[in-house]
Parts: sequence; C-alpha cells; structure tokens
Amino acid sequence: MFGIWGHPQASRLTYYALHSLQHRGQEGTGIVVTDGAHLQGKKGEGLVTDIFTVQSMAELKGTAAIGHVRYTIGGSDAGYENVQPLLFRSSTGSLALCHSGHLLNGLELRRQLEEQGSIFQTSSDAEVVAHLIRRSKLPALKEQVQYALGLLQGAYAFLLLTERELIAALDPKGLRPLSLGRLGEAWVIASESCAFDIIGAQFERDVQPGELIIVNDQGIHSEVLAPASRNLCAMEYVYFARPDCNLGGINVHTARKELGKQLARECPVEADVVTGVPDSSLSAAIGYAEELRIPYEMGLVKSRYIGRTFIEPSPSLREQGVKLKLSAVRGVVEGKRVALVDDSFVRGTTGKRITRLLKEAGAREVHLLISSPPIRYPCFYGIDTLSTEELLAAHYDLAELTALVGADSLHFLSVAGMRKVLGGGLCLACFTGEYPTEVPEKFEEGKRWQMLTAGRE
Repeated sequence: MFGIWGHPQASRLTYYALHSLQHRGQEGTGIVVTDGAHLQGKKGEGLVTDIFTVQSMAELKGTAAIGHVRYTIGGSDAGYENVQPLLFRSSTGSLALCHSGHLLNGLELRRQLEEQGSIFQTSSDAEVVAHLIRRSKLPALKEQVQYALGLLQGAYAFLLLTERELIAALDPKGLRPLSLGRLGEAWVIASESCAFDIIGAQFERDVQPGELIIVNDQGIHSEVLAPASRNLCAMEYVYFARPDCNLGGINVHTARKELGKQLARECPVEADVVTGVPDSSLSAAIGYAEELRIPYEMGLVKSRYIGRTFIEPSPSLREQGVKLKLSAVRGVVEGKRVALVDDSFVRGTTGKRITRLLKEAGAREVHLLISSPPIRYPCFYGIDTLSTEELLAAHYDLAELTALVGADSLHFLSVAGMRKVLGGGLCLACFTGEYPTEVPEKFEEGKRWQMLTAGRE
C-alpha cells in the first residue's frame, strides 16, 4: 500500500511507489486520487505497468492519493471486484479504502452486517470495514473509523482516503509493516520504506502498533487506539520485504545475511560452492558463504519476466512458475558439491525442483539449507498458508523431507537462531504455533492444524 497527501503529482508518485512495491502482490493494482472535491480511481488485474498508461495517469488529477498492489490468499478473493482501493460513494461524501492483512473475524462481521441489511459486492475485508464505518452513525469520520477498528480482530494495515483527509491505521499487534515519510510538505505512508526511496521521500518512522494517523491540510495527527505490542511477521525479513527496505530499524539485506551466517554456524556442510535461490535468498547465501569461507557463485539464473512463486494463488501455477523462472548454470555446478541456500520451506515445490535442476546440470551433491525454521503451522494473518495440508514440514520428519526433495542433506535454521539474529517483537507463529492473538476455531489431529474458513476446511 502507498498513500500521499499534499503533492500536486500525487497520482504519478503513487504509480512509482507501487512499482517499487510490486513484489508484494502481482495480481491486481489500483489508485484513487482526490482533488479536494471529488474522488476518482482506476484499477485492474495485472501489474502496475500493465494497468496504468500515460493517458490514464493524466486523468488521475489531485493532490492526494492511495494505491494498492494485490496479493490474494489461495485465489479465494481474486477477481476485478476485489482489486483495491475500493471506492464507495454516498450523499455524505466518498470514501476509498485499501487493506493489507487478514481479519480473523471478517466472516462473522460480514454475516452480522448482511443480517442488518448490508449487500456486499466483494469478498474483501476492506469492504467489511467500509460498511462498519458507514453504519456506525457517529458524527465524525475519525469516530466512525475508531468504532470500526475497535471491532476488528487479526492483522491489518489500512489506508483510507476522503476528499478532506488521509487516514492510516495499524493493528495493535503490529503484524504488518507500515512506514511514515515526508516529501517536502507532503506526507507519505507505505508498506515498505523502499517506496520512499524511489520518489525521493525521507523516512520518518515506523507506524506504531495500534496507531491511528490522520493527515489533512491542517497537518498530521496521531493517537494510539488500543494497548499495543510489536509482533511483526518474521516472514517480512525472511521473504516478503525488499532487501533495500528497513523494518523495525533493521535493514532487510543485513538481516538476511546474518540469518545466513547463523545458519552456517548451526549447520556447516562440506561444499565446493554456495549458491542462493534468486532473489530473496541471495543475501542469506552470501552470509553463509562468508561465514564458512566457501566461494559464493551464481549457480542459478532467474528469468526477469516471472513473478514470485510463493505468492502464486494455486499449486499448479506455483509449480509452473518455478519451471519457467529458474535455470542452473552448468559451468558453475558441474562436478561440484553445492550448498544451496533458500529462505524458507513451505510446500517444498521450489526446493524439489531446484535440487533436480542442479543435479541435472551435473552437481555431484546438493545440500539444501533453509535460512528460517521449518514452517509447520498455518498463518491466520494474511500469508497464503491457511491450512497445514500444504505444509510438508507439518507431516514429515527431516529424513523424509530430505528424501522428498531429493537433496543429499537438508538443514533448517533454529528458532533460537532466528531470535538471536532478529531480536524480539516478532510473530513466529508459523514456526512455533504460538500465536500473538486468539485464533479462529481450530483443531489438532496429531501434528496437523487446520483453519475452518468459508468453503474451505
């Protein structure tokens, strides 16, 4: 997400910012802009460069804007109607809203609103919040937003735009990243600080858990809505965030490199070369190689025209994406013992395919090293692992996993090692099963955990 208030080129700057955030979602994008009297927007399914043309950008005139890139969970909320920001019009004024995260009580709130007469056009949590805001019957927008946020459970970062103000909010556990910046007299808010760099804005600070920020022509106002504690998703450091981003005062590239070094201390292997899986694993691979003083080589080449396979909405698309995205460099790996560093182990698709690629290219041994602990538990907060059915580490022990991926050995970073590198204030629930909030109804069957959702068990 990205928002800006108080700049004559608001839509153009939002376009550039969304381009820098494209790694966070590739299925849809949108921008809503205001000139102080009206809200207008454009959105579509596809990449930022596909949806916004020179002509469409010229039509989005105003001094404030919000934008969004779309990442769906399991493909369940895909489709044009769910592309954000969502724009609502009424006799009392327009409202645009975009959201990152996942509401644990979103389905229940939707049912309650439908019983009260609400009609929904999307399956997005953002529309639930919009209905809560409008049905609050409180006099001021700030009070309406406070009321709506008070009903929410789960992970959320929101940007809300009207003709008169820009509002940002972060859940009390701070599970999703959100940053505040300054560009001259304009204020900017983004999911990652790399969006500030591309437009020349200055990073000011992280938005705090439970914080509500209101920006208008009179300035900026902030207040804390609820008792809060930071539980930033550890997968932001491991996979999602760009390496040039800073989260919680830590540079992501530096964090990943240190995770690689810690992995080397815990799990040294005898190898001739170290290589990483492009792009999110390269920093960890460099750290692993430096710590063990093994040459780091480019053993894998990535096609620049394929997106991120972890966030593809279906297993078949992820498998096809891995096949198209990566190829092995025979001249680097042939006859070598290869230490292959990857950032995470979710469904095993990438590890299995790349191990095979390297061996087909002549690698004598492939040792797969994961710079995070095994993911054994579902995420309820906005990452596409709602059920353990797809999580191999939830069902198999280390020896079985090694055989499944076809590696000569398989090693994971420990939870203690991750904490040593990244410190506290993190959500590690997908690794440990210890959730920072109450979660929806769940049951345990041996080591299997599942979440009951609409239409999916």
